[in-house]
Amino acid sequence: MTIFKNILITGASSGIGEALAKYYAQNGAETLFICGRSAERLKNTADFCRQYKVKVFEKVLDVTDQKTVENWIREAEKTAPLHLVVANAGVSTGTETKEHIYNTFQTNIFGVLNTITPAVEIFENRKDETPKSLAITASIAGYHGLPGCPSYSATKACVKAYGEALSVKLKKENIYVSVICPGFVHSRITDKNTCPMPFIMDADKAAQIIARGLEKHKGLIAFPFVMRFGAYFGSILPSSISRFFYGLLPEKVKL
Repeated sequence: MTIFKNILITGASSGIGEALAKYYAQNGAETLFICGRSAERLKNTADFCRQYKVKVFEKVLDVTDQKTVENWIREAEKTAPLHLVVANAGVSTGTETKEHIYNTFQTNIFGVLNTITPAVEIFENRKDETPKSLAITASIAGYHGLPGCPSYSATKACVKAYGEALSVKLKKENIYVSVICPGFVHSRITDKNTCPMPFIMDADKAAQIIARGLEKHKGLIAFPFVMRFGAYFGSILPSSISRFFYGLLPEKVKL
């Protein structure tokens, strides 16, 4: 059973966000606040969770809309004091066009900031002893810039570093921050990938790994191990060597 009873998750209409919402609904959560951009997919997630007698409040919104996100989070806190906030919403870049690049940075970085910033303020102002945890979904791709997806890997590197710093800074206030760095997980994002995806796993399995890490307040939840080790090793190689090896990676096919 989860220690987190009231949980807010962005990007819960598919992939890891959807799987986390379903996991917590089946494992003792009392209230779920979920958002996404697809009303139909979000409703499907909410309806599944309600089978387990969980109160579910779904909201169709775009996480790049700062004021709307902040208002949503503050309203959620008034409804049920939040124990866990998961800044999960994100996009892949696809073809590196100007429009796609800007959309990736806006969603993957500012979408996280728009979620985490009001949540931190809420947790800092609340003086009770209830759990106060934040989670940021980054990626194994955030360990080193990838030539096949420069914008995506750059945004994930940014939120990975941000979350790691917050984890140290906020622990003094009994606010726990976890950075989630999955490898390839079945989702609408990976469905569009044209590159090889080694060790790809189902979203439900990924959600179980993430949830266990969050329960333990792990600062970094990176998996699978083989990809984590490879990404870490690549990040500490001398630049001339890493550039050579990363240059051997296959490029995405432009659709």
